[in-house]
Amino acid sequence: PGHDFELAAGFCLAEGVLAQQPIVAIRYCGTGTAAETDFNVVTVDTGGRAPEPTPRLGLTSSSCGWCGSDQLDELADRLAPLVGHEHIDVGVLAGMPDRVRDHQQLFAHTGAVHAAAAFDRDGEVRLIREDVGRHNAVDKVVGSLVLVGSLPAGDLGLFVSGRASVEMVVTAWSAGFGSMVAVSAPTALAVQ
Repeated sequence: PGHDFELAAGFCLAEGVLAQQPIVAIRYCGTGTAAETDFNVVTVDTGGRAPEPTPRLGLTSSSCGWCGSDQLDELADRLAPLVGHEHIDVGVLAGMPDRVRDHQQLFAHTGAVHAAAAFDRDGEVRLIREDVGRHNAVDKVVGSLVLVGSLPAGDLGLFVSGRASVEMVVTAWSAGFGSMVAVSAPTALAVQ
């Protein structure tokens, strides 16, 4: 729990639901009171500028959820290659796990959550979010940047505390991060 609006905004950006339209309002619930839904429903409003999202039907599984080349082709149509960003020094990238660990308060207390962080070229942690779900932590960082109008994030790097899955790479790409570092190896699909 926590940073729910950022989570929803980051998820909507990465999924292409916003269709490059700004968020004009974000609130708990759209069908009743927030208390009635235990603060588990968030409504993201673009003022009718974004197209109506297509309902997502299917089973939830522990796999990445990507079905193959069709989705990669659709993604390539929606996202352009990143150009014009400056590379972050390899030494800075290699030092990010230790730098982020110093900011992981919930992990220090529980030992059971993931972190994602935005950092600058000098390795300074600018923003960190924690969550039980590593994808959620990434969406929270991206959503925070969406809500304050700080995208694309080409001058920042993205740190993730788990492996670099294709979904995380897509989210980083959607947000315009020029660099991404993870504490574990990327999946083959993430590299592709």
